[in-house]
Amino acid sequence: MGGNHNRDLRAMREGLRAPVPLPPATWPPAAPRYKARMPSTLAEKLGHAPDARIAIVHADDIGMCHAANEGAFETLTNGPATCGSVMVPCPWFAEAARRARQSPGLDLGVHLTLNSEWEIYRWGPVLGRGEVPSLCAPDGALWRTTLETAAHARPDEVRAELHAQIRTALEAGIDITHLDAHMGTVFLPQFAPIYAELAREFELPVFLIRPELGDVGDRPLELQPIVDAVEGLVADGWPLLDGFCADSLHFAAGNGLEHNLARLRRLAVGVSYLICHPARGSAEIEVMTEEWHCREFERTFYGGEAGRAALARENIVTVGMRALRDLLRGR
Repeated sequence: MGGNHNRDLRAMREGLRAPVPLPPATWPPAAPRYKARMPSTLAEKLGHAPDARIAIVHADDIGMCHAANEGAFETLTNGPATCGSVMVPCPWFAEAARRARQSPGLDLGVHLTLNSEWEIYRWGPVLGRGEVPSLCAPDGALWRTTLETAAHARPDEVRAELHAQIRTALEAGIDITHLDAHMGTVFLPQFAPIYAELAREFELPVFLIRPELGDVGDRPLELQPIVDAVEGLVADGWPLLDGFCADSLHFAAGNGLEHNLARLRRLAVGVSYLICHPARGSAEIEVMTEEWHCREFERTFYGGEAGRAALARENIVTVGMRALRDLLRGR
């Protein structure tokens, strides 16, 4: 019995020394089963917190006249304006293009233009009346109002003219960062698909907002047609803005500071398109429009310390449209 006992003890000791087999594929340990959260908002895709307030401070109407060029390039050079867009059919586009070539880092788009709204200062289409007659009023200039353009302009001629405006800007040496629209005429249902087609052809971000955030006072912006037209773009990665602050120039003389501070206070979380129309006060702009004082004030506010300080107090970050173009083309 003692012999058997000793053999049992030896077997136990050998068993303790033997390696214990491990289940297969337990080393190295498996990676955790989760994915890092991908940026979901436009703010996050641009590198900011999801609750950030971000403004694209946009100078409209560059090229319209010399005063507009003076004001716009001052605000773009000095800030806080971050980007702007040129009106290619206008008489002072050539000066704007020259200044853009001299400052290639500026963030400039094309302000697609189908109207010539002023009473005594007029411009016609880039292609000329003979090629796009439906775009022209009897005097040969573009129609003054969106309603007149809607009633007369043929979509095929609209597309030809807008394509020519973009090509002309490119040939003039402008590194186009985006497309937007003068007076919103391209947002009409019959023209909105053209806007989307041009965005695709040139791979450019376009002014496009969430319609529920597009109210100005008690007047809702009728932007649903353009949203419908470009929903395919959004699905393919075209950026959709979160808000639009449209009430540029809507203030009486002497009320500019209060009005524009209120504009900034109203900016919601997300990326908002905040337009301005800077121009240097002069006899030229005074003859053109009674609202010249608004344009002069916006030049000083969005091109100087008052605007920068107001944005800082509101913790508003500014970006330009080039960042959206980079995002789009890098998708």
